Amino acid sequence: MVLNNSSCTPQHGDTPGFKAWQADLEQVREESRAVRRAQNSAQAQDQTHAQIQGWLRDLGLALGFEVWIAANDRSRPYGHGRLSDGCLETLPPGMAGTAGADAVRLIDVVWFERATLSPAAAFEVEHTTSIYSGIVRLLDLALGAPERAVNGLYLVAPDSREADVREQIQRPAFQAVSHLHMRYLPYSE
Repeated sequence: MVLNNSSCTPQHGDTPGFKAWQADLEQVREESRAVRRAQNSAQAQDQTHAQIQGWLRDLGLALGFEVWIAANDRSRPYGHGRLSDGCLETLPPGMAGTAGADAVRLIDVVWFERATLSPAAAFEVEHTTSIYSGIVRLLDLALGAPERAVNGLYLVAPDSREADVREQIQRPAFQAVSHLHMRYLPYSE
């Protein structure tokens, strides 16, 4: 193929070179479209995850709870501010020093009783991520809480993931903690 140095396109009359150049150009365009689709999908998933977290945050605050937002999500934009606006800046002292506290810091949303700062409910939003890891974080909270008085452990996921969530909850590895009554909460609810 003979290329024109100034534009990297085949010279006039180089039909095979022009066809190869067109094929290369189309491949680059398709790869670019695929990257753009993947980026848009990832951004939409992040927005949906943050939106569900924001709704749970707002509901918890409206019900009078102190609310914790996952340490890795605190600075995400939400509404006219950040996802962690109006929430606890640190885990309550009774939780911060417990075994598994590092995992608890990553739970998407935790509601704490205002008077005692004991955990009342915890929510793991599993939009597309591993359900298994969300269960483990919730168990670290429930089994590591000093008073073990977490009333609600919820896996929040799209309605389409219900079978996946229920399958994970029923795994033999989690049957020993079935008394904790971890529940699936579909987006539609």
